[in-house]
Amino acid sequence: MTTMSPLVSVSPSRTTCASLLRELQIIWDEIGESDGERDKMLLQLEQECLDIYRRKVENTRKYRATLHQSLAEAEVEINNIVSALGEHASFSRFEKGKGTLKDQISAIKPILEELRLRKKQRVEEFSEIQSQIAFICAEIAGNGQSKNDGDPEVNEHDLTAKRLAELNLHLKELQSEKALRLQKVASHLGFIHELSVIMSIDFVNAVHEVHPSLSNSACGSSKSISNDTLARLTDLINSLKQQKHQRLKKLQDLGKKLIQLWNLMDTPINNRKPFDHISSLISSSIDEVSRQGCLSLQVIEKTELEVERLNALKASKLRELVFKRQNELEEIYRGAHMAVDSDAAQQILADLIDSGNIDLSDLLSSMDDQIAKAKELALSRKDILDKVEKWTFSSEEEKWLDDYERDENRYTPGKGAHKNLKRAEKARILVNKIPSMVETLTSKVKAWELDNRVPFLYDKLPLLKSLEEYTLRRMEREEDKRKSREQKRLQEQLAVEQEALFGTRPTPKKPLGLSANANTMAGTPVGRRAATGLGRYGGVSAGKERRESGRANNVTPVNYVALTKDDSASRGN
Repeated sequence: MTTMSPLVSVSPSRTTCASLLRELQIIWDEIGESDGERDKMLLQLEQECLDIYRRKVENTRKYRATLHQSLAEAEVEINNIVSALGEHASFSRFEKGKGTLKDQISAIKPILEELRLRKKQRVEEFSEIQSQIAFICAEIAGNGQSKNDGDPEVNEHDLTAKRLAELNLHLKELQSEKALRLQKVASHLGFIHELSVIMSIDFVNAVHEVHPSLSNSACGSSKSISNDTLARLTDLINSLKQQKHQRLKKLQDLGKKLIQLWNLMDTPINNRKPFDHISSLISSSIDEVSRQGCLSLQVIEKTELEVERLNALKASKLRELVFKRQNELEEIYRGAHMAVDSDAAQQILADLIDSGNIDLSDLLSSMDDQIAKAKELALSRKDILDKVEKWTFSSEEEKWLDDYERDENRYTPGKGAHKNLKRAEKARILVNKIPSMVETLTSKVKAWELDNRVPFLYDKLPLLKSLEEYTLRRMEREEDKRKSREQKRLQEQLAVEQEALFGTRPTPKKPLGLSANANTMAGTPVGRRAATGLGRYGGVSAGKERRESGRANNVTPVNYVALTKDDSASRGN
C-alpha cells in the first residue's frame, strides 16, 4: 500500500481516489484476493495513471509548439504583408516576446486581420487596374479578348503604392492611346463614308469587311482599334481615293467627248441639261468633287450610254454638219464678194464623204479653220468693200444725174419735181467726190494686194482693172459732154449770126453727134457697168477677159484633201 501514496498525494482529486481505493480494498476483502494479486493490480493501476499524465504532457507540449508555430507564422505573414504593401512604418508598433503565448497571439491577431484586409483591398485594386490594362492592350493588339476572359494574375509580393501608381499611370497612357485610336477610327470612318456617298458605295459592307465591329453603330467605343484595323482602314481609304480619281478621270473624258459631240452636232441646250453635272466635272479637281452620287457607277454607265448614242448619231449628222459648214463658208465668201463655185464644192464634199477615206471630224475641223481664215480675209476686205459700195452708189447717182440733165422737161412743174431737184443737188455733190473716191479706193486696193500678194477680186474680176476701166470711160464721157457743149455753143452762135443777117432765128436742129451721144447715155452708162457690174462688159474681148480672169483668180472655197495648209492660197480665195 506504500506505493499508492505518491499517486494519491499528486492527484488533484485525492479524496475521490482514496475513496475508490478503499472501496476497492473492501471488494478485494470480500473476494478474498491475495496480497500478491492486490499488489500487481495496484502496480498496473499506477502505470496506467503515469501513461495518462505522460500523454497529457505530450499533448500540452505539442499545443505549445503549435502556439509557437502559429505565432511565428503570424509574424512571418505580417512581415510579408508589410513588405508587400511597403508600409513598414505603419506597423512598427508591433512588439513580439511580451506576455504568454496566448497573450502574444491575442495581441497579433487583430494586426494580422487588418493587414490581410488591406492586402485584399490592394489586390483587388491591382486586379482591377491590370484587368483594364489587359483589356485595352488586347483591343490594341486585336486579340479579341474581353473582360469575361478572367482576371490577370496579381503579383502579391509587390503590392506597394508605388507599383500601384505606376500601373495607374500606364492605364492612363493606354486610355489616352485608346481615345486617340478611337478618334482616328472615327475620322477614317467619316472619310470613308464621304467617299462612299460620292461614289454611291455601300458604306456598311465596306467597313464590315475591315472589321465587323465597325459596321455596328450601337457598338460605340467598342469598335476595333487594333493596328490591323487602322492599317486596313488606311488601305480602304487609299483604295477609295484611287477609285474616286479613276472615276473622275473617266467622267471627265466622257464629259469632253459629250461636249465635243454636242458642239459637233449643235445639240440644243435642253438636251444637254441632264448632263450638266458631267460637264461641270471637267474643270473640277479631285478635292472639289463632293456632291452625293456624282461619281456613282450608274452615272458613269448612263454617260457611257449617252456617248454611245451620240456616236451613233454622229455619222448620220456629220454629213449634214459638213454641208452646213460649207454653206456658212460660201455665205462668208459671197458677203465679201469673193467668187464661189458652190456646185463644184458641194460635189467634192459629197465624193469625199461617200468614199470613206477621210475622217469627218478632221474634215469639220479643217472647215472650221477655213471659216476662220475666210472671216479674217473678209475682215481685211471690209474697208475696201465699204468704199466699193459707196463708189457703186455714187455711180448710180451719177447715171441718174446724167439722165436727169438730159431730160428737157425736168423743170416742168409736176409731181416729184421738187424732190428730183433736191436729189440732183445732192447727186452733183456726190459725183464731184467720185474722182477722189476712186483714187482712195485704188490706193487701198494696191496696198491690200501688196500685203496679200494676190489680186483683189470682186465677183471674180480684178477690182483695179474695173477701176481703171471706169476712170477711162468716165473721162470719155466727160469728153463727150465737153464736145456736146462746144457744139451747142457753136450752133447757138451760128443762130445769132443768122438772126443778125436775116432777122429771123431758125429752129436749131439737134446735132447728129449729140443725138448719138444722148442715145449712148440713155443706155447703160460705162460708169454704171464698171461700178455695179464690175466687169459686165459686152463683146467677145470682154468675155475672153472674164474667162481668163476667172481661170486665173477664181476662188475655190475648200481644199478638203490638203486641209487648207497654204495660207497664201487661202488669202487668194
